Amino acid sequence: MKLKDLREQSVENLVDNRRSLKQELLNLRIQQRSGQLENPARIRAIRRTVARIETLMKELAHARAAAAK
Repeated sequence: MKLKDLREQSVENLVDNRRSLKQELLNLRIQQRSGQLENPARIRAIRRTVARIETLMKELAHARAAAAK
């Protein structure tokens, strides 16, 4: 997912997306251990998307804290 697309989402949607991506990542890791994983690059893509979401959420939190001051 592109950062531009993520910035357009609400915080609630970001949290939901992060939760579902982490669940998918867990499932992919289980598939990898059992030898059933077909696309190992998907793990890397999901990890990066989760990192983008977490970075964006941190930026939003800092912006709200700065606005509150």
